[in-house]
Amino acid sequence: MSHVHSTLVKGLAVLDWLIRQQRGCRVADVALAFGMARSNAHRILHTLAECGWARQDERTSAYRASLRVFELGALIESAAGVRWLLRSHLALLARETGETIHLAALDGTEIVYLDKFGSPLPVIAYSRVGGRAPAYCVASGKALLAAGALARESLREGLGVLRPQTPNTLTDFDALWADLERTRARGYAENREEWRVGVCGLGAPVFNALNEPVAAVGVTVPSIRFARPRVRQLADRLLACARDARATLGYGSVGQAPALDSAASVKRR
Repeated sequence: MSHVHSTLVKGLAVLDWLIRQQRGCRVADVALAFGMARSNAHRILHTLAECGWARQDERTSAYRASLRVFELGALIESAAGVRWLLRSHLALLARETGETIHLAALDGTEIVYLDKFGSPLPVIAYSRVGGRAPAYCVASGKALLAAGALARESLREGLGVLRPQTPNTLTDFDALWADLERTRARGYAENREEWRVGVCGLGAPVFNALNEPVAAVGVTVPSIRFARPRVRQLADRLLACARDARATLGYGSVGQAPALDSAASVKRR
């Protein structure tokens, strides 16, 4: 152990501790847990955040481990708890639709794919667990942006420049905001070749017992199978899946409709 770098050891220990807390933790919490000076705790947390391993809540100043930990873990068959809790709902949706089904979570301005059920149909949309995509141009990401509590200008600032991924990407923030408003009103988001040409999708948020959007269920469909009648069928099944998933996480009842256009959205205006 004589050659072990003590600063690295402390940083990894704090990261491990953050992951296990499953809540936001302040500098004082880390200092107390590890018996170190607040200045040392702050330096370690700041470094973890700068390197992408932790995220700081601007409102509370508390730190959480970032989804980068899961992203790497997924590549070696690790899994988040929500993935296993909701797996049966995703499996049912995959059987009902025959399309590719995803579970995704928001990490900053990107989504990370937590789980996937592939389609048995001959034309499919490629993706992988642990992969990332810009939240503003995929259905699951837009569903989570719409369900979040950020006000319009805060979201504009947070997203920054909306870079075009395809000719259909919404690169004007006002157009994106209008799209998010439609998402809130109907309970699900649409992606029409905004991330990849030839690939469309639908996404709906999943709320936990505290009415927080913790994940999104997505249906990814080749554009040749995304005609309006098919979209309506998929949307009905997707919303049913999201309601059942919410119930599993303790939010409301199975029959409760999503509340994306409730008082929570008024705060965003």
